[in-house]
Amino acid sequence: MKVKIEIIADGLNFPEGPAFAPDGSLWAVELKGESLLRYLDGKLERFQVGGKPNGIAIDKQGMIWFCDAAENAIRKFDPYQLKTEVLANRVDGEVLAQPNDLAFDQNGNLLFTCPGNSRTEPTGYICVLRPDNSVKKIIENKYFPNGLAFTNDGKSLVFAETYAHQLWKGDWDSQNCEWLNGQVWCNVGGPAGPGGPDGMAFDQQGNLYTAVYGTAEIRIANADGAVIDAIALPGQNPTNCAFDPFGRYDLIVTEAEKGLLLHVSFERK
Repeated sequence: MKVKIEIIADGLNFPEGPAFAPDGSLWAVELKGESLLRYLDGKLERFQVGGKPNGIAIDKQGMIWFCDAAENAIRKFDPYQLKTEVLANRVDGEVLAQPNDLAFDQNGNLLFTCPGNSRTEPTGYICVLRPDNSVKKIIENKYFPNGLAFTNDGKSLVFAETYAHQLWKGDWDSQNCEWLNGQVWCNVGGPAGPGGPDGMAFDQQGNLYTAVYGTAEIRIANADGAVIDAIALPGQNPTNCAFDPFGRYDLIVTEAEKGLLLHVSFERK
């Protein structure tokens, strides 16, 4: 795939979780900078929120929901009032295990991964936070569950099991909040050392773009789960990616080794 890569911002302190708000602004986090980032009209702003902010999901009202791996919580930032609040920090009576990434389904349920210390033991899990503020586990016993994304029709959920270097896919029952018929869908690969598939995003054709940490690549899988292409990046540790629903950018990528916010534009025939 022929692409052009533009650096939107550099010098960032472990950027993660790009997402677009209804007003067109691009948001991300600095995991090690205790900040949320907003990029709009060529201007980058920082909002200090503390903790270790990781993934981002933005609701229809423009509220910024994010995982906080230090406070073991799902938090929400109001960019108009400049206030944050904790929305969830426990499941089954226990503190959440370092929430990592999150995504809304079509009915407003918020799914989020909790890898905790599951790099060498399959103790990671995934939860759903329902609109009534209840939290339940929906997937368990995984090696570092990380990025996640719904297919374009909202009927299936894919997530990365980072330290197994694979992606899982299953049916999503939004009404009952159940993940069904889950199976390994794509062996996306990873580095020889620590790392593997991280954040991800589907394009309009149903191909999945996955940031594979430690490989300097975004790897692209088709609807059958076969890796069909890759995008080489100017940094070893891509963490996540997002498509611009407004059509101004093709693909936005966060990269942690060099602290970059990247725009990947595709050459069209």
